[in-house]
Amino acid sequence: MKLTIHHLYADMMNLYGDRGNVIAIKKRAEWRGIAVEVVDVGLGESISPTSSADLFLFGGGQDREQTLLVEDLSGMKGADLRAVVEDGGVVLGVCGGYQLMGHYYETPEGQKLPGIGVFDMYTRPRRGDEARLIGNVLARVRAPEEDGVVHEVAGFENHGGRTELGDDAEPFADVIVGYGNNGRDGTEGARRLNAYGTYLHGSLLPKNPWLTDQLVLGALRRVDDRAELEPLDDSAERDAFASVANRLRKG
Repeated sequence: MKLTIHHLYADMMNLYGDRGNVIAIKKRAEWRGIAVEVVDVGLGESISPTSSADLFLFGGGQDREQTLLVEDLSGMKGADLRAVVEDGGVVLGVCGGYQLMGHYYETPEGQKLPGIGVFDMYTRPRRGDEARLIGNVLARVRAPEEDGVVHEVAGFENHGGRTELGDDAEPFADVIVGYGNNGRDGTEGARRLNAYGTYLHGSLLPKNPWLTDQLVLGALRRVDDRAELEPLDDSAERDAFASVANRLRKG
């Protein structure tokens, strides 16, 4: 089986090294003998799901890049992404990519940039008396995993926008340390089916290998629902995560 990683707007939405998420997925799949193809999808290029397992990544960017993407996402590309999610496809949006997966992102100038509506949410700009939300984050994933383990994620956030989840939106995680969606309600990110949105850079996936594996397995199981991933020796990764998590809790 081959895994195809579709890296959306790789040349524009790669803030804080989000390309590291592509590298993490590629290596953890290849270590298990799974062939991987990375396809960069730029402006004007269509999304073309393959007959193999597909995984879509949407990184972070600044207001200027998000403004440039809106028209491109407003047509078939946005509709195709929504269809991928509805069909159980795996999509990960980080920061700016996450914001554009909601109903709209409002710029500091008051312009509302329409999103693709995967998540029931919107993002407003910070007000004059509000600071940017910057720092390391530790959060507890809200949805129960198949293995029954309560997972935590670590990462780094830097955003001025405040994301407000609607009644039909489920948070990805609950904040233990950090700000999350808006610094007020304790939520971080959003999840719907196999679509995930988060503010966590860092890059996210190298710091959280269990999540990397969950994305890979979700993509493989769309092709073969019996697919499993052979375990890897993640002792070094677990020790590194524990060190970061303990430091954040104490800080």
